[in-house]
Amino acid sequence: MIRRRTLLAAAGGTLLGSALATGTARADATISVSPGTSYGTWEGWGTSLAWWANVFGGRDDFADIFFTTKSTMYNGTSLPGLGLNIARYNLGASSWNSVGGTTMVASPNIPAFKQIEGYWQDWNNEDPTSSAWKWTADATQRAMLTKAVARGATTELFANSPMWWMCLNHNPSGASDGGNNLQSWNYRQHASHLAAVALYAKNNWGVNFATVEAFNEPSSSWWTATGTQEGCHIDSTVQSAVLPYLRSELDKRGLTGTKISASDETSYDLARTTWNSFSSTTKGYVDRVNVHGYQGSGGRRDLLYTDVVTTAGKALWNSETGDNDGTGYTLAFNLLYDFRWLHPTAWVYWQVMDPSTNWAMIAYDANTLQAGAVQTKYYTMAQFSRHIRPGMKILDTGVSNAVAAYDSSARRLVIVALNTSTSAQTLTFNLSNFTTVSGGSGGLVPRWNTVTTGGDLYKSYSDTYLSGKTVAVPFAAKAVQTLQIDGVVI
Repeated sequence: MIRRRTLLAAAGGTLLGSALATGTARADATISVSPGTSYGTWEGWGTSLAWWANVFGGRDDFADIFFTTKSTMYNGTSLPGLGLNIARYNLGASSWNSVGGTTMVASPNIPAFKQIEGYWQDWNNEDPTSSAWKWTADATQRAMLTKAVARGATTELFANSPMWWMCLNHNPSGASDGGNNLQSWNYRQHASHLAAVALYAKNNWGVNFATVEAFNEPSSSWWTATGTQEGCHIDSTVQSAVLPYLRSELDKRGLTGTKISASDETSYDLARTTWNSFSSTTKGYVDRVNVHGYQGSGGRRDLLYTDVVTTAGKALWNSETGDNDGTGYTLAFNLLYDFRWLHPTAWVYWQVMDPSTNWAMIAYDANTLQAGAVQTKYYTMAQFSRHIRPGMKILDTGVSNAVAAYDSSARRLVIVALNTSTSAQTLTFNLSNFTTVSGGSGGLVPRWNTVTTGGDLYKSYSDTYLSGKTVAVPFAAKAVQTLQIDGVVI
């Protein structure tokens, strides 16, 4: 979410091997799908609401474009809906009231649309029915939240920063030195704010948050008083102190079924460091580990998966990622890398709309706040999100440039693959380990194609057929394709 992340991605971390790091494929290749190895049931695709929904939350067309799979007209073009089914709602940290002569200290560099208004605005009264709480706050982002829920989305509540008055310097962008900024006497109050909003949302908005996350990239040191967004450094020791309060505050409001996620660290390696710093008691409060994907192709995804899923038995999401490549190639490359090594059960893009055309799927102007062009990245995302659907099993492909997902009730196998080469290539998919592979009529395998360097934009084709239990597909350079193979039995 912060532009510094592009440097993080460039720096990378320990790669799993030089060949994997480059993703180079210099010749035609055969990829075998292994139905006997599954990496869990897919939960879905999502986006954080925050800034873009603070601008466009009242628009039904964007709700349909992002949270359904139906086609929707936008600027004279029919867009295939992305079918996202996860909405992360950003609990704000800002307010502009005065309490006893004290007011928020705002960074001089934060734009208005990134200031999210919080609900608990006067620390003198914790009663959410009192005038200390402003339940009309954040109306526009909240509008998109309820639109997403109406379209079937599940939800997560998260905070980039505690309310400004809980911060040591009253600045919800961070401390002057990038250090801890949550007042020690407000650890419980931060948890209380989150829990109170979760209960109010359930009772008044028709929103039942499945998970609550108290932190956002908390170990990172770039949250400073002159930052461009809300943020707060909260080291692992403070996180360990806040987590039991969060469980207690949820439980005492009857939200015993609401789960806790943590810690939304910016990179795979930092997530592992934080997780392994927790005691077994602290880990017990966490139902799911959220990690951000800003390490790009770097970092030991495999070790994080082992520590979190294999050893601790927790769920694992890539709960936020983004990149500065409007073509979608980087998105596809890193997403497939996640499928190969991280094995998350959900994947969430940070801002589907952004003033930066390269970060955006649909861009908008930061000054006029007018929506603009659809980026190729949008169509690249559609290759994945429209076809790998919640409830499907993620199967092993043995490679980092293809993912396979299986729908047992529909007897459908979906494969999404990327040609990482700078030249055209034929990829052959070997399905010999499946009991039955019949395809559609005459063995038809429908496919969709996006060429990230220019050309097809999620274009559908009905010209590809099975040959026994294999299917060969030509790929243009840096193209991503989705195959739908019906009549498949494990």
